[in-house]
Amino acid sequence: MDGLTKFIEKIGRGAGMVVGTLYQAGRDSIDQVLKNILPFMAFIAFVIGLILKTGIGTLIANALVPLASNPVGLVIMSLICALPVLSPLLGPGAVIAQIIGTILGTSFATKALPAAVALPALFAINPQVGCDFIPVGLALGEAEPETVEIGVPAVLFSRLVTGPIAVLIAWAASVGLN
Repeated sequence: MDGLTKFIEKIGRGAGMVVGTLYQAGRDSIDQVLKNILPFMAFIAFVIGLILKTGIGTLIANALVPLASNPVGLVIMSLICALPVLSPLLGPGAVIAQIIGTILGTSFATKALPAAVALPALFAINPQVGCDFIPVGLALGEAEPETVEIGVPAVLFSRLVTGPIAVLIAWAASVGLN
């Protein structure tokens, strides 16, 4: 009988530990959502609304579309979209990339632009991808303030370098497409 009692006690303690761990994980998850994710979502919604309401997204997109006809223009477009000051603002919801992509898509459909430009154009309009989320990702990882101070600019500047390189690689890969 003593062995049965110890066995039941071990099962009870094990179940209690599992339930306690799961309960704490749930509390931690809710805490992360309230402290980091919801404020970020509110900020992104504000930035998207601002970009759409002011029309700045359409203005920038219309200014950048003429660059899509040649590799030099696409590299310049990539550099503009990847500017460390602009990319965190261009990234939320990829509003400007969506507008440029729609305009370019129409140009491809009407054959105003050759199909060979599609892949490099995609890389040219999206070097900012993820740059808006870097501070939140570091916050979710509970990074030290010094890490955020160094990490965010490092990622932004790395995208400034890798964006044009990706455009050139995509251009080389799309040679011969019609």
